[in-house]
Amino acid sequence: MTSETNDMAQNDGAQEHFRALERLYAKAPINQMFQSKLNITERGLATINFDVSDRYYHAAGAVHGTAYFKMLDDAAFYAANSLISDRFILTTAFNVLFTRPLKSGRITAEGRWVSGKRRVFVADSRLLDSDGEEIARGTGTFMRSHIPLASLPGYQKDD
Repeated sequence: MTSETNDMAQNDGAQEHFRALERLYAKAPINQMFQSKLNITERGLATINFDVSDRYYHAAGAVHGTAYFKMLDDAAFYAANSLISDRFILTTAFNVLFTRPLKSGRITAEGRWVSGKRRVFVADSRLLDSDGEEIARGTGTFMRSHIPLASLPGYQKDD
């Protein structure tokens, strides 16, 4: 196999892994509560788009921090898990910086792998409002688990 053919085969495998992670995300029961869509286009990068409304408000009339945390964690998590095709990773720590309150609209979470290739991974993420303004930022550490990705609902095409 030539170097070019091998690169294409690896890319095809990576693309299938990315689609499988997107299916896994869509199948997770928590994502029935959050109308969101994961997109992975390359290793180490993940984007999640979702719409927020008063459904996610706290008592003072803005989006509750749980929505911020979930989307930041998910974006960073999937950016890191895009590098690993055999095992599910687990969040071991995650820090959030809230920079602006949010009321409603389309939000984009961008996740990016920062470091780590074996057991522990570091990834960061940010939330952007519909005007492209950053509203929150997060950094997490993730660890390879013993859970095979192929055993999880949604990862396989026929799930």
